[in-house]
Amino acid sequence: MTTPMTTNNIRKMPVVLTEKVKPQWVDYNNHLNDAEYARVFSMALEEFLLLIGFDEDFRRDYQYTVFTLENHICYLKEALLGEELQVGLQILDFDEKRIHLFFTMINAPGELLSTSEQMIMGINIPTGKPEAFPDPLFRQIKSRGLEDQNKEKPPQAGRVIKIRRK
Repeated sequence: MTTPMTTNNIRKMPVVLTEKVKPQWVDYNNHLNDAEYARVFSMALEEFLLLIGFDEDFRRDYQYTVFTLENHICYLKEALLGEELQVGLQILDFDEKRIHLFFTMINAPGELLSTSEQMIMGINIPTGKPEAFPDPLFRQIKSRGLEDQNKEKPPQAGRVIKIRRK
């Protein structure tokens, strides 16, 4: 049985990053610039990777890295100058080489501001080609992925950009 995706469930997603909207990130409307949403989600990805043991030593020792294959951002509400942001994470799927991630960005009152759906692939640094995650990393991905497998898929996940016609 899956848990329905509600605002409360979004607030309960494990937070991987807390950050304030910086002055250099805002546009002429004092809103977070669209490119800066991508920056914040990228920072959250880096924090997630550190949480699962994917740090500088790991990359060096295993000669292994990750590439982002795809990123889809939904802008739902403006983030304002100085506003505190929390980015939560759900692993939607994974296999031996890829992780399908879903990030949520909320503000202090818990309003959903933005989402980012990403596909990450493991890469062998010397060959530059996709390769299975090294065992210590895959164990962490699998453990966290299995925790998330019974959660409902967020409504923004899997969205396609299109003009809806009547």
